[in-house]
Amino acid sequence: MAISLDATDRNILKALQDDSSQSLDDIAKTVGSSKTPVWNRIKKLREAGVIRQNTVLLDPEKLGLEACFFVLIRTSEHEADWQQKFLHALRARPEVLEAHRLAGDIDYILKVQVENARAYDAFYQALISEVRIFNVTALLSMEELKSTTALPL
Repeated sequence: MAISLDATDRNILKALQDDSSQSLDDIAKTVGSSKTPVWNRIKKLREAGVIRQNTVLLDPEKLGLEACFFVLIRTSEHEADWQQKFLHALRARPEVLEAHRLAGDIDYILKVQVENARAYDAFYQALISEVRIFNVTALLSMEELKSTTALPL
C-alpha cells in the first residue's frame, strides 16, 4: 500500500537515492530545510518501510564478475513444497541478484552475475541438482545499456 508523500519527502528520497552517504546538512540544503526536520522525516520514512536499507553499489566487472545472465525458467511443478525448495535454492545462491515470478509462458526470471560461462554452468548444475526444472533458457547480456536502483519519484 502506497503512503502519502509530500514534495519534501520526495526530494529527500531523491537525494538519498542519489547518494545515501551524504550528510544530513547536505540533504537539508538540497531540500531547503534544516537538519532536524530532515532527520525526523527520514526516521518516519524508515519506520514506514519506504526506506528499506542503506547500501553501496559495487562495480561487478572490477570485481571479476563480468558475465550477466538472464535465466528464464519454466517449471511443471507448482506445489508449495517445490516453490519453497526453489526459493531456498535461490536465496542460498549469491550469484542470483534478482528473481521474479512471472505471469505468462515463463514462470521465473533470474538475474545472475558470475565471472564467466563456466561459472554460470556451475551455478546451473547446482540449481538443477537441487530442484526439478522443466526448461531453462540462459541469455547472456552483451552490454548493459541502463541500470539504476533509483525509483521514479
